[in-house]
Amino acid sequence: MKSGHMVVLAMLAFTALSIAAPCFAKDKDGSTGRLLTGRVLDRHDNPVPDAVVYLSDARTRAVKTYIVGQNGNYDFPALSPNVDYEVYAEYNGHKSDSKTVSQFDDRKQVSIILRVDTK
Repeated sequence: MKSGHMVVLAMLAFTALSIAAPCFAKDKDGSTGRLLTGRVLDRHDNPVPDAVVYLSDARTRAVKTYIVGQNGNYDFPALSPNVDYEVYAEYNGHKSDSKTVSQFDDRKQVSIILRVDTK
């Protein structure tokens, strides 16, 4: 009887993942979706290493994060073109303005600079 419960739990987990994952998965037509790239800069246009970039699915509120390197660059590949996303950066308690990537913007690659006041 316990193995039957495990099968049901595994099926439920798979179903939950397949429902929640589409916002960051491939499109229905099999393409890899859109790419969000950008940089995190301070007010003097210098990169902000170790800043954390937050990407939120506006519909499900699922959040992905990216810790930028020395060059301040970030990227989020394979985003669904049918979803709005909000993106912002944070460093040492300072937060950039939130920017929106709209589902109505049909570019395959979107680039957004996020500015954080580091002082």
